[in-house]
Amino acid sequence: MTLDPQPLAPAVAAAEAAGWTTVRLDLDGVRSKAELMRRCRGALRLPEYFGENWDALADALRDLSWLPDAAGRLVAVTSWRAYAAARPGDWETLREILEEAVDFWREGDGAGLTVLLAEPEPERKPEPGPEEKPRPGPAAGATPRTPRLKRRRG
Repeated sequence: MTLDPQPLAPAVAAAEAAGWTTVRLDLDGVRSKAELMRRCRGALRLPEYFGENWDALADALRDLSWLPDAAGRLVAVTSWRAYAAARPGDWETLREILEEAVDFWREGDGAGLTVLLAEPEPERKPEPGPEEKPRPGPAAGATPRTPRLKRRRG
């Protein structure tokens, strides 16, 4: 279920190319169960009758009828580590619900459900300018140069 440390973008692109519905559940800044439920409602596009509790979330993930028909479904949970550290009990419950939903859809005949736990894509560093490029050093494996010592003449 964890994609880490692989980048998320290629997995999402491959799922979309295969005709899957992809959803990103970003937990950045989530500090409470109530906020988690609001994020789930928005990200998963849950219906209005979603009750914002664990049972309602489990039921909603077993009935994905509000999502468009697709060959498969991918839920990418990102920025989850801070939430997992701050609320380990809630995180464990969320993980169990996600795993049960994946198992439920795996046993069915229709489109499956895949959940990935990933971190956001790292920001790319810009290429260094010509003045910022490092100077070439000794080649790897080369014998280090020893500084020449001047003899002291007394």
